[in-house]
Amino acid sequence: MTWKELPAGPGRCLEILTEAGWAAYPVGGWVRDLLLGREPGDVDVCTAARPETVLELFPSAVPTGLKHGTVTVPTADGAVEITTFRRETGYADGRHPDAVIFDAGLTEDLARRDFTINAMALAEDGTVIDPFGGREDLERRRIRCVGEPGRRFGEDALRMFRAVRFAAQLGFDWEENTAAAIRRQAPLAARLSAERVRVEVEKTLLSPRPGLAGAFFELGLMAGLPAQWPEGAFSLTRLPAQGLERWAGLCACLLESGIISDCAAFLSGMKLDRRTVRACRAGEVLWRTGLPGEAGGWRRALSRCGAEACRAAAAMGAVTGVPAAPAALEKVLAGDPCVAPAGLALSGGDLAALGYSGPEVGRAQRRLLDHVLDMPEDNTRERLLALLKSEENCDRDR
Repeated sequence: MTWKELPAGPGRCLEILTEAGWAAYPVGGWVRDLLLGREPGDVDVCTAARPETVLELFPSAVPTGLKHGTVTVPTADGAVEITTFRRETGYADGRHPDAVIFDAGLTEDLARRDFTINAMALAEDGTVIDPFGGREDLERRRIRCVGEPGRRFGEDALRMFRAVRFAAQLGFDWEENTAAAIRRQAPLAARLSAERVRVEVEKTLLSPRPGLAGAFFELGLMAGLPAQWPEGAFSLTRLPAQGLERWAGLCACLLESGIISDCAAFLSGMKLDRRTVRACRAGEVLWRTGLPGEAGGWRRALSRCGAEACRAAAAMGAVTGVPAAPAALEKVLAGDPCVAPAGLALSGGDLAALGYSGPEVGRAQRRLLDHVLDMPEDNTRERLLALLKSEENCDRDR
C-alpha cells in the first residue's frame, strides 16, 4: 500500500509536509493493522517538522500536546495527530518523560516506542520501515518490547497494561523476556491513576479474548490485590461484548476467587461510572441470593431491581455455573414485560375514573402488577377490570 491509498485527509497532511520539504510518515498502530489485514483506525503521522512549523502549515491545527511535539489536524476523515521526531530523557514519575528533545531522526523516534509491532512507519512508495523486527513479530504473533523491556516499562508503567491489552485484542502472546519484565516491574503499576488502568482493563474486557483480563491480576499489576488468576476468567467470552456485562462477569470471577470481597468497592476504586457501579452492586445481591429459574422469577427481579441490575446478575451467573442465565433474561426482556405500574393497561387516571382515590390507586396498582408479573397475558384493560370487579365482589362477600 502506498500513500495514494490513504484516506484523503491524512494523505493531504503528508502531502503538505513533504511538499514543504519535511520528512513525514504514517506510523504506529495504523501500519500494524494494515499489515495484519485489519481495518486501520486513525492515522498518526511522525515528521521532522517541529511543532511550530506544523502549526504554520495547518492553520486549523490544534496544539493538543505541544510540549511533546503533538499537533492535531482536523480533516474530513477524522483528526490526524502529527508528532515531531523526538528523543525523551528521564521518567521520574514512571509515566511521562522529564524532557523531550526534537533533534531525532525517524529510527531514533521509533526506538522510543513501546512494542516492535507499533514501531514501524510507511514510506511513500509503500516500503515498510521496520528497524526493530516488528513484521517478524506480527508473523510470530507476539508482543515484544523495543529494546530492553525493563527500561521500556520503567519509562511508562502503563505499557505493561498495554502489553496485556494488545495480546487480547490481536490474539498474540508475550515474548518471554517481555513477560518476565512485566512480572519484575509490576510494582511500578501502583503509580498509575485508576482512570488509566480502567481504560486498559475495559479495552481488554471488550476484546475477543476478555479472559486475558485475568493476567492483570496474575501478573501483579493490580495494586493492593492478590497476584493470582481469577477463577472462571476465560468464561467471560460467554457474555456479550458490553461494558456492564463484562465488568459484572469479571467481578463475579474475582469474588469467587477471593481476590475482592465487594464488587462495588472494587469498581468504584477503578473509577467506573456510578450507573455501572449501582447496577453491579444490585446485581451482586441478586446473584448471591439465587438467580431466578423461570420467566416469572425474572419478571419479579426486573420489577424489583431493574433491567441493568438483572443483566449484571445474569452475567455473574453465566461465569459461575449458570451459563444460560443471560439468554433466559433476554428472552423475558424481548417480550417487553410489564414490570412497573406504568406498564399496566389500566393507568392511575383510569383507576381514579373508576372511583379509586389517593392511596387506593397505588394499592390497586400494586395488586394488579403482582398478578401481571405471574400472568403477563392478563395485562389487558378488560382482564384488569375483571380482576378489580372480582376483588370488589370478594370484599362484599366478606
